[in-house]
Amino acid sequence: MAQTAQRRSERVLMDVPIVIRGESQDRQPFQEETFTVTVSAHGALLMLATQVRLGQKLILLNPANWDEREGRVAYRGPFHAGLAQVGIEFTQPSPEFWPISSPPQDWKSS
Repeated sequence: MAQTAQRRSERVLMDVPIVIRGESQDRQPFQEETFTVTVSAHGALLMLATQVRLGQKLILLNPANWDEREGRVAYRGPFHAGLAQVGIEFTQPSPEFWPISSPPQDWKSS
């Protein structure tokens, strides 16, 4: 019987404008304005046009409050219409990074 992996924090479907900074696969610095698909206390799934590598470090910037967090690429999906779904995992859990007035209960223990 297959067991479902327990998530560290609940995902919330949320379109948040965000800026991503880092290096592209060809080692060129980039900065890209994009948006999230889902967010959690531990990171986000977002859409990205720049090609990035698994494990690569990136900086996430919330332009609404200029808050910055470091993360790493944990998932990279295929490109569709010039964008790929990219999963970013924060270096440290950061539930306060997202503009959620009532976060899920498990975010408070992160």
